[in-house]
Amino acid sequence: MDDTLMSVQIIPKTPNGEDVIPYVDEAIKVIDDSGLDYRVGPLDTTVQGDMNECLILLQKLNDRMVELEVPSIISQVKFYHAPEGITIETLTGKYDEV
Repeated sequence: MDDTLMSVQIIPKTPNGEDVIPYVDEAIKVIDDSGLDYRVGPLDTTVQGDMNECLILLQKLNDRMVELEVPSIISQVKFYHAPEGITIETLTGKYDEV
């Protein structure tokens, strides 16, 4: 059961001072490959899953940045945990276009 929403923002220090967007795109690809439901926002991405899946994904995101040889990574993460279950739409559905 999906009981956790994780909001994550990966801020890599790029190897040669280049734009971070290609690195963020790589992070979003890792999220997409996870198979978890997610929604990309302008400043972060929200992922829906169980707590363990979200924590494993967070590690994979950082691992990918290391593979890309970034010197350092800031990961800003927020969790919303609801043992009875939670979805992205529970919190944002009323704002979605009909």
